[in-house]
Amino acid sequence: MEEQHPSSPWLQVAADGTFHPGFSSYNGGGMNGASKMMDFLEEPLPGVGTYEDFNTIDWVREKSRDRDRHREITNKSKESTWALIHSVSDAFSGWLLMLLIGLLAGAIAGLIDISAHWMTDLKEGVCLRGFWYNHEHCCWTSQETTFQDRDKCPEWRSWAQLLTGNQEGGALAYILNYFMYVIWALLFSLLAVLLVRGFAPYACGSGIPEIKTILSGFIIRGYLGKWTLLIKTMTLVLAVSSGLSLGKEGPLVHVACCCGNILCHLFTKYRKNEAKRREVLSAAAAAGVSVAFGAPIGGVLFSLEEVSYYFPLKTLWRSFFAALVAAFTLRSINPFGNSRLVLFYVEFHTPWHLLELVPFILLGIFGGLWGAFFIRSNIAWCRRRKTTKLGKYPVTEVMVVTAITAILAFPNEYTRMSTSELISELFNDCGLLDSSKLCDYINDSNSTKGDDLPDRPAGPGVHMAMWQLALALILKVFITIFTFGMKVPSGLFIPSMAVGAIAGRLLGVGMEQLAYYHHDWGIFHNWCSQGADCITPGLYAMVGAAACLGGVTRMTVSLVVIMFELTGGLEYIVPLMAAAMTSKWVADAIGREGIYDAHIRLNGYPFLEAKEEFSHKTLAMDVMRPRRSDPALTVLTQDSMMVEDVEAIVNETTYSGYPVVVSRESQRLVGFVLRRDLIISIENARKKQDGIVSSSVIYFTDHSPPLPPSSPSMLKLRSILDLSPFTVTDQTPMEIVVDIFRKLGLRQCLVTHNGKLLGIITKKDVLKHIAQMANQDPDSILFN
Repeated sequence: MEEQHPSSPWLQVAADGTFHPGFSSYNGGGMNGASKMMDFLEEPLPGVGTYEDFNTIDWVREKSRDRDRHREITNKSKESTWALIHSVSDAFSGWLLMLLIGLLAGAIAGLIDISAHWMTDLKEGVCLRGFWYNHEHCCWTSQETTFQDRDKCPEWRSWAQLLTGNQEGGALAYILNYFMYVIWALLFSLLAVLLVRGFAPYACGSGIPEIKTILSGFIIRGYLGKWTLLIKTMTLVLAVSSGLSLGKEGPLVHVACCCGNILCHLFTKYRKNEAKRREVLSAAAAAGVSVAFGAPIGGVLFSLEEVSYYFPLKTLWRSFFAALVAAFTLRSINPFGNSRLVLFYVEFHTPWHLLELVPFILLGIFGGLWGAFFIRSNIAWCRRRKTTKLGKYPVTEVMVVTAITAILAFPNEYTRMSTSELISELFNDCGLLDSSKLCDYINDSNSTKGDDLPDRPAGPGVHMAMWQLALALILKVFITIFTFGMKVPSGLFIPSMAVGAIAGRLLGVGMEQLAYYHHDWGIFHNWCSQGADCITPGLYAMVGAAACLGGVTRMTVSLVVIMFELTGGLEYIVPLMAAAMTSKWVADAIGREGIYDAHIRLNGYPFLEAKEEFSHKTLAMDVMRPRRSDPALTVLTQDSMMVEDVEAIVNETTYSGYPVVVSRESQRLVGFVLRRDLIISIENARKKQDGIVSSSVIYFTDHSPPLPPSSPSMLKLRSILDLSPFTVTDQTPMEIVVDIFRKLGLRQCLVTHNGKLLGIITKKDVLKHIAQMANQDPDSILFN
């Protein structure tokens, strides 16, 4: 963008807001002589070219600055060995940063997994050998466990046994255990909400809507800071252990992005350039999903499909590397003690039959309907929280929801266990040695050869489990609506998967019994003979989980990859694809946006959705400001304004930048200058440059304007002027303007007519116009 006038050395200064040594700077002469004139800003000032909080970055300017920096390093590297080493280390710094992000994200995820596992078990009892052992670890080394009761051992005591002195059963023991369960749940969630409220308000929620907004170029200071990281890690463990219907997977993306942002400060290249930093955050998001699900490739695809705005090929490779390192780190910590990265790894090897696609598609339809229902009701509830008094009492709200969840969850063993364990149980394929109620089939004595068990009639345990799962489904469906969006860290992946897995398991057991009792029906006739193992209920649970997660988030490719990395079931890609696609179609038919986009719109973040088409026939002149009835556009002239005039304009308006024109009469455009750069430059000049007073003239040209000898020193601000602002004519169709904003990540665009400046379109104007065209409230876009 700088090569338009090769003859002029001045253009090196322009578009990127930094001055490059090596070009002579003009030190005046003019009529005032060199003594009165200084070229101000030869060295870039600290603060010039940075952004205010809640502003959008200028992608074009950031990229051009990075190119200049890179060009300078490359040119210098030919001069000396030291410069060559610097050039190599600069090229290598990106990979080193990815390595550090992967290591840190993996370590934090391992810590969260281990702590959450221990604290979840703490609600039910404590280990006498050492209170830091969870239930499973406590009974591992015990000599007295039997295979049937492998989770009962004398070292592990329930709260009732501790309080009453070893009384096992009975009503009193049940009531005491119930009471302790609710008390611990309330204590954990109270701690979580108080920590979030007191130290890091940004640590609540899942964080993915905000990460999407930040990656699109918006600045929310402190959202990815060290306090947020520390508090989010602690409160995430507390929130998951309290038994609320939420997961840790979404917040782990936020945690990984915090790691990425904090580690960026170690490298100048990323610390000083907002666009480069966003490339790192894209890779960090991939590492987050990689450790959340133990799915490195799924993580890269998730970052590409769901959160990233700008994803060049280099970022793809770096994301791949970061996800790999993160998964490797988590695998070396081995938080679950089973050499797997997640709690619910399963292996099925039974083939599926073509006719089973019908129930899989039914699960897809269920997932889509549930997703659309969930988004509508959750957004309505969150809007209510924002607009009524409910939002003023976050602690009370968390406590009430926790109390209701804990009281309703305890009597049912499937809601009492942690959601990850529930999913693991539902995905599980029943073997001969399983002691779970879901596997209580009536065994036929002669059919126990080999691993593959035939379809068997359901025993009383399975009937009981079906009722309990149906009740668990109802509880999960409704309680998640009120949980997601409270002032504690809450992810949505696990509750959505739980809803789908329960529905899938119910359907799977139904299909299995149908095939067992009616194997002579036409549909089962060819492929399901008596005594064969035709139907795997665990597979239905897996497909249901994918369908519901897809219905809520509208992910497709990354979802299928995450699911088969998660479960190791490569044969089941087609059923998963069928369910994910069906659920997306059904949910899209009811409401266009996924849960994250809905939350972005609810919070009014300035996010230009790349997936939506803009199809209205409006022109740039319909959207630009000032409108016909408004006062004229605020502009600066290139060489006729005094310091006090510019300061007055800055104080009277709140715009983030001002166009510079040749003169008020001609209105011909020269460039664009940012408010923040203007304020910093003028303040600095008053302090450091002799003779700069309120009546000093400011000029943005190469040469100083002719002025009488008695006038005070002039202030030259050529170097902060962007000489290549984006312009469109007033007749440009809005669909092209929207595309320019989307693809180049602009902050603003100037509108001209026959070369004269008419008005300005900012990103916020574009968003308001899109909202207006979609019959939504244009004032809901709060920021920026």
